[in-house]
Parts: sequence; structure tokens; C-alpha cells
Amino acid sequence: MPPPLDAGANVQQAIAAAVAAHSPTGSATERPIASPAVRRRAWEAGIALEQVRATGPAGRIVQADLDAHARVHPGLAPPAPTRETPTAPVKAGVAVPVRVNTFEEVNTTETIPVIGLRRKIAMKMQDAKRRIPHFSYIEEIDVTELEALRQTLNARWEGKRPRLTLLPLLVRAMVLAVREFPQINARFDDEVGVVTRHGAVHLGIATQTGNGLMVPVLRHAEALDLWACAGEIVRVAEAARAGKATREELSGSTITLTSLGALGGIANTPIINHPEVAIVGVNRMVERPVVRGGAIVVRQMMNLSSSFDHRVVDGLHAAQYVQAIRGFLEVPATLFVE
Repeated sequence: MPPPLDAGANVQQAIAAAVAAHSPTGSATERPIASPAVRRRAWEAGIALEQVRATGPAGRIVQADLDAHARVHPGLAPPAPTRETPTAPVKAGVAVPVRVNTFEEVNTTETIPVIGLRRKIAMKMQDAKRRIPHFSYIEEIDVTELEALRQTLNARWEGKRPRLTLLPLLVRAMVLAVREFPQINARFDDEVGVVTRHGAVHLGIATQTGNGLMVPVLRHAEALDLWACAGEIVRVAEAARAGKATREELSGSTITLTSLGALGGIANTPIINHPEVAIVGVNRMVERPVVRGGAIVVRQMMNLSSSFDHRVVDGLHAAQYVQAIRGFLEVPATLFVE
């Protein structure tokens, strides 16, 4: 014969045991798992979720479980979820419908095969990341004077020459800096262990297309003036987006420039376009407060986020190369001094 129940703790234990024995969702101390839409529907119908048997993943109560519970207990009729309720506050004597946000479970999946050009791009990115020990270097640059020059040149030659973006000016700075650091403008054949330094700068322009990221090439960037460079950047980028770029226009680059334009963010770590050894990334230009001559002033600031192949380019030389670019961009008159 079991011992008699004592008042207090034994009574509470008996009650808890009885509740747990009749609870379809588990322990009485466990909060049933359900989405906000299911909870709202159960609350409106007066259904205790603890009494509903769960059939969803990981013990989740889904809408079908409420339907099954309603069929077993016909006295309860849970209304179907609605997006608009007829009862609403009255404004100036007119009933205004109240919108109710309901969240419904979505269990659809979509399988997208990675094939064709998209697969080739994916494999090339994977191969570059696997092969190359990336060294990233980020530097802040004051481009206030550069931006003023760009706007002045566009106003001066409006309708007569191609419109200048920031990219042609960056290309010019990269070309000039390469003269001081020729090891940056190179390709590394790691299978035979040979680095080939190039005198000509065949500059890749990373371009987002409908088929993924492509890198059309700006041939002999060292021989182009600002406007020729601007026109050629537009031409090769449009050819890549339209799927009309030739094989020659998509191969043979010796260094790459990448930019996300207005979405450039604060910093990023671009992946090197193998077998090149360097890539320069442009981040968004923003106004920031900076200290100049002991005073806080507002300047146009921009970060360059660059990556280098650490097998070929030492960290010191990578930093010096970016600092050389910075010097040209912060004093834009030097871009035109040979």
C-alpha cells in the first residue's frame, strides 16, 4: 500500500505527475514549440497548446495539429488565420479595417544546379582561394581633392569626352605605382614555380554580370589617358554583361581592380584572380570627420581593400604599393607628372 500523501510537496508532485501523464507535448514545464501564427490561432480558439499533439519537426505544433485537435473536440472551432479582421476601431464614425500580420510556415525548397559558365566561375574562385595564401591590406584614403578634380574635368568636357568615374583615376594611380613595384604586376605559375613580371599593365576590371563575376581586360592601361581609359572600361564591361566579350577580352590580365560601387561597404577581402598576384578593391566613398591641422573637418574618405599572394609579394612591399597609390590619389596633380 503506498504511503499517504503529505500536504505540500507530495501533493504538488502528484499534480505534476498527473499533468505530465496527460500532456501530449511532453513535460508540463516545457513550453510547446509553435510559430506565432499557430499560437495566435490557438489563443483565438481557446485551445491550450499543451493539450495538442505535435507532429511537426522537433516536436513543433503546426496548423494541421490544430485541425486534428478540433476534429477530436468538436466543441472547439479554431478559425482559419486571417489577414484582416472586421472588428476595428472607429475613426470619425467609420470602421477602419485593422491589418494583422500573420506568419505562415513555408516548407518549399528549390534545387539549382551549378552548371555551365556559373560552375566554371565557382571552380575558378575555389581554386584561387585554395592555391593562394591571401594577404589583405586595407588603407584609408582622403579623396577630397581627387573628387573635386573629377567633377571639374567632367564639367569642363561635358558632352565632348567620356564621363569620368573614379575608376580611370584609380587605374592611373595603379599603373604609376607598378613602376615602383614591378613584382605586383605579375603572374605566378605555381606548378612550375615561375613568376613572370610584366612591363605592360593588362588590368582586369571585375564586373558583375547576369552569369556571375567576370573580369574583362583593359589592354595596355599604361598607354591610355583618362578619357580613353574611361571609354574602354565602359566598353569591356558592357561587352561582358551582354555576353559579347571575346576570349581575348576575358583573359591575360596581369592585375585586377574590383569595385562594388555605391555598395562598396567599409572594407572587404577580395579574392585574387589566379594566376595574378594582386587585386585592388575599392570601397564606398563617404564624408567623415577627420583632423587636419588641429581642426576637425569633413573630408571625402574611401578605403582601398587589397589582397596579395604572400608567396610572391612580401607584406612590406604590398603595404608600400598601396601607400604609393594613396600618395597619387591624395595629391592628384602627381597623376599627370611622368
